[in-house]
Amino acid sequence: MLNLKSYAELIEAELTNIQLPNSPIALYDPITYFLKIGGKRIRPILTLLAAELFSLEKSKVIPQALAIEIFHNFTLIHDDIMDLAPLRRNQQTVHEKWDNNVAILTGDALMIIAYQHLSRIELQYLPEAFESFNKTALEVCEGQQMDMDFETRNDVTIHEYIEMIRLKTSVLLGAALNLGAIVAKASVKEKKALRVFGENIGIAFQIQDDILDLYSDPTKFGKQVGGDVIANKKTILQLTAITKANSQQLEIITQLQVEEDIDFKINRTKELFDHLNVKQECVELMQKHYTIALNALESINVPQENKEPLIELAKFLITRDL
Repeated sequence: MLNLKSYAELIEAELTNIQLPNSPIALYDPITYFLKIGGKRIRPILTLLAAELFSLEKSKVIPQALAIEIFHNFTLIHDDIMDLAPLRRNQQTVHEKWDNNVAILTGDALMIIAYQHLSRIELQYLPEAFESFNKTALEVCEGQQMDMDFETRNDVTIHEYIEMIRLKTSVLLGAALNLGAIVAKASVKEKKALRVFGENIGIAFQIQDDILDLYSDPTKFGKQVGGDVIANKKTILQLTAITKANSQQLEIITQLQVEEDIDFKINRTKELFDHLNVKQECVELMQKHYTIALNALESINVPQENKEPLIELAKFLITRDL
């Protein structure tokens, strides 16, 4: 049985052991602060599990796992600046605790530190690892730009939205798995299957996140239910509703965009989505990507017991309470 806690504790210990210079304090203190505020550490765990999938000891890929996690934290700091987010993991964001300039430099430094850890790999694997990492880093930026572009567009399609979350979120899961597979000497076919697994689990996870934002139990969700509705975010729920709505319902959706009564806005949106059977369609789309992921993992020719931890992690990621 997969013990996620033990894997997460390993990553936490390794992050804590990273030696940073003492000065300038304004550069390195925010890095220490942000790395200590926690997180699920799913991406580096995927790197460890990918190595173990091919019977390689997880200790062999710890530097690459840290590279993935540190890079992820870089993206979060810069995302928070762009989103004007006051909190991250219930703690002040770096730009709020310090300022925007400090946060920008902190993110930049983290990206460089990520590459330092990535390079701690046997020379024979270095070109492929860097090519994979660089491609993913650029794709994450493309996804973030698409997400920002969507804020001013009224013609976003479901296909575009899925591509955006694939780039912004899911490719990093695929890259995390791919790094473990590279060091474990997996074949080209096996590495491709793992990337398909990671990307589709990531898409399923984000679809579920959209659903949970409106339909979760407020006592379990950890943040305000309906936050996406309040912010007029384009989610899979809203885009699905638009494709199914008639002209009268489309007018209601438009009017709700400027509704100032928050409770009414959330309740009326949910009522309309229920009438259009939006949640069920989104759940089915989530299950579709989850199935694609499991089929890709099943195609890899390793003992079934090696696959079980990844299967358990996938179930964990998409079986949160709906």
